Amino acid sequence: MNPFIPEPTHPVQQSWKDSSALVVSEAAQAVGAIDAGEAERVLSALTAASRVFVFGQGRSGIALRALAMRLMHLGLRVHVVGEATSPAIQAGDVLLTASGSGTTPSVLAAVRSALGAGAAVAAVTAAPHSPLASLTSAVLVIPAAAKRDRSGEASAQYAGSLFEQALWLTGDALFHVLWQGSALTVEELWARHSNLE
Repeated sequence: MNPFIPEPTHPVQQSWKDSSALVVSEAAQAVGAIDAGEAERVLSALTAASRVFVFGQGRSGIALRALAMRLMHLGLRVHVVGEATSPAIQAGDVLLTASGSGTTPSVLAAVRSALGAGAAVAAVTAAPHSPLASLTSAVLVIPAAAKRDRSGEASAQYAGSLFEQALWLTGDALFHVLWQGSALTVEELWARHSNLE
């Protein structure tokens, strides 16, 4: 046994069943509650852009990197902010960012830089009245608990887990809408997948 993890007080199988049902239920409820108009504005920002830049911290950043891969499969020109090959953002581009709290300092700094360069910004957050939400009109709100919310009202899960799960699913849904609206086949998308793995 790991000395840093206490022994479970309930059978693991029962705990797994309850926990997995909770995670799936909360994620489905959060994604299902997203405003369709907000999603459409983010989709419009992505399709209107010459290039898409994605940026987020922690698990939100990981979810956005996953979406960047899918957008690349569609043939969009996509860059992950912070990578050595990411070029300067400019007018005609869009920065897609995410922060559950809407107050992540590096995210806000990136948004201000992008706006200063004349680029568009689309944001995903759990906080509709946050600084991040106030900086852009293309805001998609995921109704989930903020990272420091300990009330258990919006989610029974730890920290910002629900936001990050819903962000990943939202990214896949955005991708699916764009793919279904294109004439691209599965084979055409797969031809763009990395062959250096």
